[in-house]
Amino acid sequence: MADAPPVPQPRVLHVITDPRRRGAQNLARDLHRELLRRGQPSALRALHPHPDAGPDGTDAPVLGPSRHHPATLRALRRAARDADVVVAHGSSTLQACAVALLGSRVPFVYVNIGDPRHWTASPARRLRVGAMLHRAAAVSAISDGAREVLLERFRLPARRVRTIPNARAAEQYPPAADDAERRAARAALGLPPDGPLVAWVGALSAEKRPDLALAALERLPGVTLALAGEGPLRTALEPAERAHFLGRLTDPAPLYRAADALLLTSDSEGVPGVLIEAALAGLPAVATDVGWVSDVVRDGRTGTLVPPGDPDLLAGALTALLATDRAPLAAAARSHALARFALDPVTDAWQRLLREVAG
Repeated sequence: MADAPPVPQPRVLHVITDPRRRGAQNLARDLHRELLRRGQPSALRALHPHPDAGPDGTDAPVLGPSRHHPATLRALRRAARDADVVVAHGSSTLQACAVALLGSRVPFVYVNIGDPRHWTASPARRLRVGAMLHRAAAVSAISDGAREVLLERFRLPARRVRTIPNARAAEQYPPAADDAERRAARAALGLPPDGPLVAWVGALSAEKRPDLALAALERLPGVTLALAGEGPLRTALEPAERAHFLGRLTDPAPLYRAADALLLTSDSEGVPGVLIEAALAGLPAVATDVGWVSDVVRDGRTGTLVPPGDPDLLAGALTALLATDRAPLAAAARSHALARFALDPVTDAWQRLLREVAG
């Protein structure tokens, strides 16, 4: 008896807000590349340009001048004709896909990256977002906790909300092999060769609270802080003693290898990709206990969690972490990230969902 023919994989269109390399965009890129590697048709498009995207953003052609411009929505609808399913990565893409694909036969899946309690705080916004979520054929939540919030807050049918974790390609974030490699990474970034170094990676914006990172640094004599990212607060934050502003890094992996700890100071998060990247690189973290950060940072096992908004607590946690033997924390962080957030099993889950939705 002849073997059954392979099940054809649906054609996928990934939509991101803009071509920058951050949060939702990074997950979309990794998933897009992995689907292509597996032989599944996949395309990546950005709703609109961004001045901080740089030359590394050319892999995501732009659809229009702004996220909800009529020309952008028309271009999105045209691009969707060549797909069997559209994946909307991030909150800005939800409205664009809900409107552009209205009446279309092409279904879309919305990827919820952040904490919906934060970005739908007002009743009016909650109603508006809920209406758009009900337009999606499926919603992907990055945590079981996020899934419960989506179900309760927007009364979505349980069968249409799936938990699929955030993920990163582990091979892109190898740990430093030894002190020599750590020093080489520091030298390449223009950082001091010796002494404790704390990394901070993210947008220099209000919700990420880089000001707290600098306030904690003032309480940590002899420690250097390296901040990677751009944003509206940079001018106000610079200069700061013992703080190095590296700007936008195309690849943050060298910074993870250079550092002794990662600091996350956000007031709101989902499951941050930066924590996953650092954990894969064997870098323990001190992080604010917001959103579902605890999915990645296991308090006392892979790093330390503190309540948001308190520089004294952040500084105390960093002092304790930097003074201890970090090797067990580093090994536990990498092991946990490989078991839960590796790209390969996450892509398996995505392929199952995409087949169901396209079918």
